[in-house]
Amino acid sequence: MTTDAGALRELTVGTGAGLVPDTAADGQQLGTDMVLNIGPQHPSTHGVLRLKLVLDGERVVSCEPVVGYMHRGAEKLFEVRDYRQIIVLANRHDWLSAFSNELGVVLAVERLMGLEVPERAVWLRTALAELNRVLNHLMFLGSYPLEIGAITPMFYAFRERETLQAVMEEVSGGRIHYMFNRVGGLKEEVPAGWTGRARAAIDEVRRRLPDLDNLIRRNEIFLARTVGVGVLTAAEAAAFGASGPVARASGLDLDLRRDEPYLAYGELDVPVVTRTTGDCHARFEVLLDQVYVSLDLAEQCLDRVDRLTGPVNTRLPKVVKAPEGHTYAWTENPLGINGYYLVSRGEKTPWRLKLRTASYANVQALATLLPGCLVPDLIAILGSMFFVVGDIDK
Repeated sequence: MTTDAGALRELTVGTGAGLVPDTAADGQQLGTDMVLNIGPQHPSTHGVLRLKLVLDGERVVSCEPVVGYMHRGAEKLFEVRDYRQIIVLANRHDWLSAFSNELGVVLAVERLMGLEVPERAVWLRTALAELNRVLNHLMFLGSYPLEIGAITPMFYAFRERETLQAVMEEVSGGRIHYMFNRVGGLKEEVPAGWTGRARAAIDEVRRRLPDLDNLIRRNEIFLARTVGVGVLTAAEAAAFGASGPVARASGLDLDLRRDEPYLAYGELDVPVVTRTTGDCHARFEVLLDQVYVSLDLAEQCLDRVDRLTGPVNTRLPKVVKAPEGHTYAWTENPLGINGYYLVSRGEKTPWRLKLRTASYANVQALATLLPGCLVPDLIAILGSMFFVVGDIDK
């Protein structure tokens, strides 16, 4: 209820019967808080994730994320696949970031083998990694508003995705799982004229992206559902090991492309998009503004590729063996830091390959973010964490 422009708004919500305790004949207390399961099959959980909630009416008292329902066993499967075969497993744990997943594996193997990748392959990899980042972000920029009631952004986001998917499919032959990275470079040279078509696609997406931006960023209903909701502080983000857009929206200024450059990022000026409020809207804005940055970076890489000649891969023996030792390669994946700890005993298969995935770390924060919020806000918070369940249940 509002009495004047400066008065506080009173909000009445349902509360549990726990406020009026009673005791049954058998001594059990009546009217206790309700335990509710969201998932494992639920339209707002992005897959088979289960949230075990304790509710007091419409307010969340506690949240326990329960994972493991679609465990892929990838880390054990790596141990019985050779270094060419493990790429197909790696690109599937975050199925929206397949190219970036492949990249982490081959970078780890190349580092252990002391391989130097041809310069043209390095710049092509960087361009494709940024295009993959845009494709990942566009999926969430369309699906997140959909989860809180806005259907139109999905159509705009998928229009831009299809434009970029066409050039990714042309170069690799795959729409989702590209399988284009190889130890020592790339699978093959890009088709003739591809860089020009990729640049035209980037220009088209950049020109039309304001359609999506203007529709949702300052939408009154969207602002009401996201501003001030699900606030994650920088200290909490660091404590949970959060990274990527989720952490940067909380003011945690960390981006491996700038801070520990790999591929060609050391020769590029990488603007890092951050916010300080740490709420659902800040996470959405970081994702949206990162798309503009990645489009620019991809275009710069393509310009450089056009000026380079030479091979895109290194000739290797039929059986690739990494020397005995261990190494850790991490990359700035679209959803955050993706790490690969590779241990080799000099054989054609890894002795151990441990994944450090972004979604697994980010989703831990739900146990802190959800208590105290209302059930409708739960969906807004859950969607804004931008996770892929395969990336959790690796």
